[in-house]
Amino acid sequence: MTTPRDLLIVAMDIAGSRPIGPGDLSLALAGAELIDLLESPTIRLDGGRIVPGHLPLPADRLLVEAAASLMMEEPYESVGDWLWRRGDSLAGTYMAALEAEGVVARQGGRPFRDGQRVLVASPSRQQAVERWESAEPVLAGLAEGLGIRGGTGESPEVADYAVATVLAAVNDALLELESERQKRGIEQAAFDNIWRGL
Repeated sequence: MTTPRDLLIVAMDIAGSRPIGPGDLSLALAGAELIDLLESPTIRLDGGRIVPGHLPLPADRLLVEAAASLMMEEPYESVGDWLWRRGDSLAGTYMAALEAEGVVARQGGRPFRDGQRVLVASPSRQQAVERWESAEPVLAGLAEGLGIRGGTGESPEVADYAVATVLAAVNDALLELESERQKRGIEQAAFDNIWRGL
């Protein structure tokens, strides 16, 4: 399993402090992909920019797709820009992959309608749970950004500078997304008040 797959399983399995929207999850999954690519090491960071390497490519199909989507020429893409570009609808892509692999199943659907997706007992789920329960810093850091806290309640410490840079960029992107949501909510409320006053 990979960090993005483990993160999605944890997000489905563990109740967070708030509902996790697909946009938030997609940004975090894109960050998880970058971290796995750093560790492979298919990429490296240089001044906050993603510099593609050559071999080895990861074994996971979705990570290969992520590596193929990297900007291959200078000036290389910043971590933040890549999160927004790669993170577009990424949660749906990973959900479909887990469903195809039998890790996720649909429950309670009527004919021609989607049922709710639920995790099933599987080695992949067990592995993700074990990684979560071990308080592995990368998975814990990504989950914390989504409002999912581990049992210790302490923020995880990541020693690797590149990984810490990606985690910080994910948190910045999540804060930016939430700020944009709040701004739109305020604008919509003001618009609704104007119409009520007419």
